[in-house]
Amino acid sequence: MKKLFRALLFIFSGVFILLIGALTYMKVALPNVGPAPEMKVDMSQERIERGKYLANHVSVCMDCHSGRDWNKFAGPMIEGTLGGGGEEFSQIFGFPGAFYAHNISPIGLGDWTDGEIFRAITSGVSKNGTALFPVMPHPAYGKMDEEDIKCIIAYLRTLKPVGKQAPKSKADFPMNFIINTIPQKPDFQKVPDTTDQIAYGKYIYTAAACTDCHTKQDNGSKIKGMEDAGGFEFPLPYGGTVRSANITPDKETGIGNWTEEQFVKRFKAYSDSAARNMNVQEGRFNTTMPWTMYAGMKEGDLKALYAYLKTIPPVKNNVVLFSPKE
Repeated sequence: MKKLFRALLFIFSGVFILLIGALTYMKVALPNVGPAPEMKVDMSQERIERGKYLANHVSVCMDCHSGRDWNKFAGPMIEGTLGGGGEEFSQIFGFPGAFYAHNISPIGLGDWTDGEIFRAITSGVSKNGTALFPVMPHPAYGKMDEEDIKCIIAYLRTLKPVGKQAPKSKADFPMNFIINTIPQKPDFQKVPDTTDQIAYGKYIYTAAACTDCHTKQDNGSKIKGMEDAGGFEFPLPYGGTVRSANITPDKETGIGNWTEEQFVKRFKAYSDSAARNMNVQEGRFNTTMPWTMYAGMKEGDLKALYAYLKTIPPVKNNVVLFSPKE
């Protein structure tokens, strides 16, 4: 009996030591994506314009890194908050912690090098070496064209200083250890030729990180087999819960019966000033989908996105888009 007890004690002690070693490694040695690259992004007008387009209408960096007016449909950006950050992504959205969008105006990035911004966007490691939770979809941005990332950085450098430093993000246990394993070195892909509509559409889909919001998650992790089938819940600031739509080509619950024209028109319907100023009564249907930003996407890019979405596996998932506050 004593031998058995000693054996069990030895085993448990070994497991405990291994666990402590693994946790220490994750906390001390990770993330390990290498130092921020030495670079100085050229501030050409062409780069700035491309970056402005991507940051506002494709990757929509400004969606999370600016203030949004939830008294209006789709929460358009509040004038004077561009890049100010501060939006909270916390446990109420199902995330394993409280994460805040960084101030990406000169208030927040003034002492960052271009290489440090580049590493944060593409690998998920902050200036001080800490891991960024992928609510900022660095795994997707790390698959973009390196030149497009530089264009976004060039644009960010033109923003006016606004707002204040965002609160410090804090992950819950055990995510406070796991988070350090998430950053990876980028796997850059060149922008495909626009004549290859499906490949180009996949690039737009990746750059827009569509799957991040259109896939239901469990404690911050996407549910396998439900990619792009919608159902991610977003509690609205003024009551009720909105859910992301099924964007797979399922004919009953997704966009399988949509024509290209219908798809493009759905986005372009929010292009004018009237659409950007539709008041919403408290407790009525609203959406976190930044329609007024995506409305600025080029028609050719939207058509390519549609073409790619038609090729992904259809998933039957009937989503109730909105539930009012009980």
